Amino acid sequence: MVKIGIIGATGYTGGELIRILAGHPEAEITAITSRSNDGKKLEEIYPNFTGWDGPTFSGSDSPDAVAGCDVVFLAVPHGVAMNLAPALLERGQKVIDLGSDFRFRDYRTFETYYKHQHCQPELTKAASYGLPELYRKEIRNAQVVGNPGCYPTSIILGCYPFIKAGVIDSSLIIADSKSGVSGAGRKAELGYIYPELFGNFKAYGVPLHRHTPEIEQELSFLGGRETKVSFTPHLLPIARGILSTLHLTLTKLITTSEAEAIIMDTYKGEPFVKLIKAPGLPDIKGVVGTNCCHLGVRVDERTNQLIVISVIDNMVKGASGQAVQNMNLMCDLPETMGLVQWPVYP
Repeated sequence: MVKIGIIGATGYTGGELIRILAGHPEAEITAITSRSNDGKKLEEIYPNFTGWDGPTFSGSDSPDAVAGCDVVFLAVPHGVAMNLAPALLERGQKVIDLGSDFRFRDYRTFETYYKHQHCQPELTKAASYGLPELYRKEIRNAQVVGNPGCYPTSIILGCYPFIKAGVIDSSLIIADSKSGVSGAGRKAELGYIYPELFGNFKAYGVPLHRHTPEIEQELSFLGGRETKVSFTPHLLPIARGILSTLHLTLTKLITTSEAEAIIMDTYKGEPFVKLIKAPGLPDIKGVVGTNCCHLGVRVDERTNQLIVISVIDNMVKGASGQAVQNMNLMCDLPETMGLVQWPVYP
């Protein structure tokens, strides 16, 4: 059994980690931490865990709180994981950061966009970007993984097949994305309360959301040339799910069927990436509660555009499920273990 510790377990990603890992046949959660909930049972914070017989919360988020764990998930605000990771790694523990501290190949990009000095610049070079479909080998050999952001996961998985095939101009990609409000975290702020959200729909983070440099970093690396991304996120009045509409300029004329074949060839054998063939298109209900990314595509010959629809559950493939997928790889377990669920529908 892999012994698991979760630092910062009361946020949505921490709670989702527990939900997934509680059903994982080779995982045992031995430590969960929360500064504000010391000594409390999980069911006092999340009633859906009523009857769970796991550990109570420790009020300490120091490495000592997760001593004896094989894998430690860090579900903490940006700037915190970089202070915790070195001591964990010195003990031989594997670290998966669900925040932003280890997502960037150049720590200076993190400092620019997150306005926070990075105290472990060398460790960013050793970290693997945790998108298994693209970096499986690196993740298997990594001691620390930077789990991707939710928006970047949906956008990168949607763009990659066509960058790889060389059929689009990757110098500029337009990404129009919509997310459920759980992506903002578990906090009480005016913009996220029910009267503000219900019947509403709005853009935010325009024109430069913090996820933009992460997306540009990976697409530039994968394409071997600088890629600029015009990324506009929107807030949906729903709890969870992301739908990204990607507008890509074709460099050669292909049909929708040929575009679908490119996706199928790229992700052949991938357990969590699925093509929704025409005339169907992906929707959020099709992925809620799963670790899957659903892709659909259309060619607009009139405008020479390739339109890709990429859909994920921001809490699962966009965060905690992908983190468990990374854990499975790092611990030499079957990649799909604990992650095979059908969507919650309706």
